[in-house]
This record gives sequence, C-alpha cells and structure tokens, in this order.
Amino acid sequence: MNMPNHEIRTPSMLGERACGYPPPARALMMPGEDSPAALGGLPAGSADVTGGRLLAEFGHSSEEHSVAHAAPTTNPPRVASMRVLLAAPRGFCAGVNMAIESLELALRLFGTPLYVYHEIVHNKYVVDRFLREGVTFVNALSEVPHGARLLYSAHGVSPQIREVAAERNLRTIDATCPLVTKVHHEALRFARDGYTILLIGHEGHDEVIGTMGEAPEAILLVESPADVDRLELEDCPKLAYLTQTTLSIDDANRIIDRLRERFPQIVGPPKEDICYATQNRQEAVRLLAREAQVVIVVGSQNSSNSQRLAELARESGVPAYLVDGAADIDLAWFRGDETVLVTAGASAPEIVVEDCLEFLRKRFGATIETRSVREESVHFQLPRELRTALPSA
Repeated sequence: MNMPNHEIRTPSMLGERACGYPPPARALMMPGEDSPAALGGLPAGSADVTGGRLLAEFGHSSEEHSVAHAAPTTNPPRVASMRVLLAAPRGFCAGVNMAIESLELALRLFGTPLYVYHEIVHNKYVVDRFLREGVTFVNALSEVPHGARLLYSAHGVSPQIREVAAERNLRTIDATCPLVTKVHHEALRFARDGYTILLIGHEGHDEVIGTMGEAPEAILLVESPADVDRLELEDCPKLAYLTQTTLSIDDANRIIDRLRERFPQIVGPPKEDICYATQNRQEAVRLLAREAQVVIVVGSQNSSNSQRLAELARESGVPAYLVDGAADIDLAWFRGDETVLVTAGASAPEIVVEDCLEFLRKRFGATIETRSVREESVHFQLPRELRTALPSA
C-alpha cells in the first residue's frame, strides 16, 4: 500500500476554506479537555520534579575530561569555588515519563523486534539507550514489516499515519502525550465548526506535523509576528489559533498578541496549549538566571523545549549552553568562581544532570544548591494497549 502523499501546501492552495490566503504566508508541511488534572494528572502536593523514579533504569554514564594541570607552587593561591544553582522543576515531565515507561514495558512484554515511529522523545541519551536494547526507530512506516509492533512517540502522529499503520496491519501502541492529544482534539473541533486555524509552532517539528495532519485543509502554520503580518484574513469571520505545547511562553504570547491586534475576531482554546512542564521550567530559568553568570541546559539539540530554555536565559543577558551531557561542557565557559544555573529540558534524564554536576564538582569544587520555584506531581496512565496486555493481579 502506498504511503499518503504529504505535499507542501501553501495558503493559496487552501481555497475558500482559508478565505483566499495569498502565497506570501507561511507554507505548511505534512509528515513522512484539558488541564493536566482532566487528562490524568493533578499538579498538587509534593513533587517528583526530576523524573528521578526512572534513574535506575537509565544507568550511570560519564565521560572523563582531560585538563592540563599547572605545576604546584610553594604557596598556591586560594581559589574561590563555583556555586551551582540547580533549578527545580527540571527534566522529565509526565508525558516523557509515560512514553519511556511505555517503551520499557513493551520491551518486557513483547521483546524485539519493536519499532517506534520517530524518536520516543527528543533526547540522544534516551534514544541511544533504547537502540542498545534492540528498539528500531523509523521515520517512515514503509520501514516497518507488515504485522509488526509499532509504538507512537510522545509527540503524536497524524491521522494519515494511523491509516497507513492499519493498512499494514501494524500492532500499534499509542504513547502520545495527553497534552498533545488535547491540541489534536481542539484542531478537529475548530475545523468541524468551520474555523481557519493558525497553528503557532516550529515547521518540521514532529508535534506540529501531527497536529496539522488532523485538518490539513484548515490549518496554517505561523512561526513569528512577521508571519502574522503577511496574512490576509480580514474577511474571515471564523479564525482560531492553537500552539505547539513546547514553545517559549514569551514567543507564543508575542505572536498571539499580534494575531489579536490584526484579527480581533480570533478565538483560542479554552485552556492554553503550552504544557505545564514547559511553563514551569521556563519560569525557573526566568527567575534564577538573574543570579547566575552562566546557564547550562541539559538537553539535545532537537529538543524544542530545551532550546527555548537556553534562549530564555540568553534573553536575560546570561550566556547559556545546551549540552547533551558532561562531555559537551567546555572549560573555557567558566572562570571557576561564578554562579552557574543548571537546568534540564523535559526530555533530559536526571542521571545526565548528575554527570554534569559531578564534572563541575571535580573541576571547580562546585557547591550545589537546589532552588525550587514550583512543585509538580502530574502522572499520566499508560496506553490502553499496554494496560490490557498486563497480566491480571
């Protein structure tokens, strides 16, 4: 069976549904209710803010660094030690926890071969660990044998992908984050009600591709206020906006403000789409970066929420570096006596954070001070396909 033809669609191709969009607006590309409490999690009480309950299953990994040592002097000068502010909350969110637990359980229940559509989460350490355990990550369903077992990643998939999976008789496990599923449902609802939808997000991101696939004839992607200025939708009576869940809050608000200025009739979702974990980690950086001279964000380059944390620190005037682990830390970033803020994106394991802290302790005598700005205790249940496969108690 042929894969769906995911063509690039410009606003001018959307016809009357899009109220005559002109070509200059942002193109959208197709792929190769409603708080956390309502979706299975309740942010209250004490928090597991670091995703620490999965640490034992991620194993310790540290890469040694080499540094030249000066010859000792008779009276070595006193060196001031580094101070590290360890942000909380940081690291794994409930959606990432659920996705990783789902893949771990699927391995235990079904073994290999086991396929995952796209990376389970956007983190090199996590993906590499599952590769070593025999998981196969694919970017096209043509790579998955007919009848094989396939897990959808935390970022979700489009309806077209689900259709192709059904045609290939794949046994699917849906580990989509419930907060992403919420945005999909909002897109369907707005499209059914005749709205033209402006999706605020990053072109090519897995989550954006999946959301746009819910109603490709009705959705346009906007990435910046400049994109908003190029839209010609004044005659559209029914406009709505949605957002990718991992955006910078400040960036999203700038785009939403511009949308409301240009199109006073526009409506948004009943609850904001940017997820609680993204907001909390950004809030911690915003509050704590003012006390630091350097910011270290643990996370992978393809992690949208990790990139936003580093950008937020830089906007505060503080040098910020995104690292996959201790091996990426450059000694030239530090004097050795400064205050360093360490945080982690929502898909970064705590064991990698610990590696980075240990490196700073060894090299600079760093003292660690945990600074908590908010508590989290959100949990999402495992996918139905796994719950039903578990042996009865």
